[in-house]
Amino acid sequence: MATEGTTRTGRLSRLPLVLLAAAGVAVAVTVVGVWAGGGAAAGIPGIEDAGAVTAWGLPVARTVTDATSVATVGALLLVAVLLPGGKKLSPAQLRYLNWAAAAAVLWAVGSAATLVFTLSDLFAQPVTEIVSPGVLADFVTTDAQGRSYALTAAAGGVIATLCIGIGTARWARLALLVAVAGLLPPAFTGHSSASGNHDAAVTSLALHLVGVAVWVGGLVFVLIAAARREVQAADAARRFSPLAAWALIAVAASGIVNATVRLPSSGDVFTSRYGLMILGKVIALVLLGGIGWWHRRRTLPALADGGRRAFVRLAAGELLIMAAAVGLAVALSRTPPPGGEDASLSRTEELLGFPMPPPLGDFPWTPLFTQWHFDPLFAFGTAAAALLYLAGVRKLRARGDKWPVGRTVSWLLGLAVAVLATISGLAVYGKVLFSVHMGQHMILAMTVPILLVLGAPATLALRAFPAVPKGEPDGPREMLLKLLHSRYVKLISHPAVASVLFIGSAFVVYYTSLFETLMRSHLGHMFMLVHFLAAGLLFFWVIIGIDPGPRRPPHLGRLFVLILTMPFHSWFSISLMSSSALIGEGWWSLLDRPWVEDALADQYDAGAIAWATGDIPVLITTIILAIQWVRSDLREARRVDRQIDRGDAGDPLAAYNAYLAGLHARDRRPARATTTTPTEES
Repeated sequence: MATEGTTRTGRLSRLPLVLLAAAGVAVAVTVVGVWAGGGAAAGIPGIEDAGAVTAWGLPVARTVTDATSVATVGALLLVAVLLPGGKKLSPAQLRYLNWAAAAAVLWAVGSAATLVFTLSDLFAQPVTEIVSPGVLADFVTTDAQGRSYALTAAAGGVIATLCIGIGTARWARLALLVAVAGLLPPAFTGHSSASGNHDAAVTSLALHLVGVAVWVGGLVFVLIAAARREVQAADAARRFSPLAAWALIAVAASGIVNATVRLPSSGDVFTSRYGLMILGKVIALVLLGGIGWWHRRRTLPALADGGRRAFVRLAAGELLIMAAAVGLAVALSRTPPPGGEDASLSRTEELLGFPMPPPLGDFPWTPLFTQWHFDPLFAFGTAAAALLYLAGVRKLRARGDKWPVGRTVSWLLGLAVAVLATISGLAVYGKVLFSVHMGQHMILAMTVPILLVLGAPATLALRAFPAVPKGEPDGPREMLLKLLHSRYVKLISHPAVASVLFIGSAFVVYYTSLFETLMRSHLGHMFMLVHFLAAGLLFFWVIIGIDPGPRRPPHLGRLFVLILTMPFHSWFSISLMSSSALIGEGWWSLLDRPWVEDALADQYDAGAIAWATGDIPVLITTIILAIQWVRSDLREARRVDRQIDRGDAGDPLAAYNAYLAGLHARDRRPARATTTTPTEES
């Protein structure tokens, strides 16, 4: 017993040394990288310089901010996702919640320091001369970078405050969402957002930050839990393993996109300081991928059997490599890319993120099929959705269950159409021409949703995910069922609410200043497209959806909702065609479009496209709804016939009356959540 206690004490005493070593490696690599990359080069004679304090203080402050933000996310990830527990947090979860609070305080302090050093760096004046309450307030309110670091500092403060009083898993998950959201503001205001092709740069950087935070932060706290010999450390490591794999994919894919945007040519990888740092990150990523594979193969099974030493040692080495990669990332942010920042970008290129495309010309408008623009959000999102869906189908077939091929085809076709609408020439010209933008809107809101809801992804997930034994914490299947039958989903899936969101949002976006505001930033533009897609998915799920939900209106009621909603869509289209006021005039006036002769004529075309493209999806939806209605009645008739054949209903007239009564009761009764496989409608 003494030997075991001594061994455990020795492991715990070495744990702070490992964490300190990781922090030291990150800072050391940052300093060396900034020096080697020229990020802290001496000032040019005759040009003002912020001084050595800012030159070295800014990267160190960023390193502290990055490290503590990652620690905050990791601690909350352990509490809210990785450690098994019930609705109320266990004592172990509450202990790690205190870690999250402490990390969040340091995150807020580091963000505030980064804000001050950034202000000094931008104005090329020492900190002591530039910093004052009035100047800081003006910087935060008028500059995008100032706002971004103020938001991250606020996120740290909010999380630290929340963690003091949190006692349930629901609030812990909310704190985790706030922490992840707090990572994103700097991604939309840094160098990537001001470069050419900033759409890809900004989105990939945001994905990169989230992937790194989940991966590094999760590993740190799984390592801490294992070193502290927590009873549930093996379960936490097992749950973290698939998250780490997805984070690795996200970090690798987003890093490739960002490097492609910043490097003029592939040869610069080996001939420039910036490229050599990227090469160092690639080597670290490959090493980390190999370590992750070894974890899954050897150390995780050993950890499940009680052998912690191999996992702790390998995870400690993995953490040191991650720390070096984080240091390289901070140094990269201070290193000028080959050729420096592109100062030759026109105002239009800065706004769009790409050069002004050529005119569409006459039919068949070939530039729509040749002017492609890569967008990581929809590219990676649709790829992940396709892979997850196919993995679920494969799992069902591996155990002998069937899954309709038509649903798989519908899902994949819907994703393909979404890619066409967001990456092809439709996405390029959607920022330049209102008519093309409206076509993009109609595809995302009325075509893609029909295909996706017929794929029944929630039903597939409920059948693919295993059911958790009674008494154990909820798994993905149980969480999905709770979400589908939650009060929130019950509210938004009400036919009236879904219809208002589907049609009303179009009037709100286009007939207020919101459209112009959203078009001015990549984040706003992405939010608008995602909103249109989400509103369409909700509406068509209510009308022709197969997946279970808190309510399932009768087929006649769904048809009534569809017929009642579509005139409002036509009204919206006609109002666009007849309007004499140019929608989004402030945005279009900023673009240099010499080949656009009449903006109001283009707006008229947008209304015509909305009207024409709305009729076909409505007709298709009506046909699908009719088919589902007929199939539902046929299934009910076959059920009654089987009862009669078994002698359950000796009187055919009584059986028929019972059948009609059942239909009436089914139409009036909302669907109820079950833990069994939901009934399929088609």
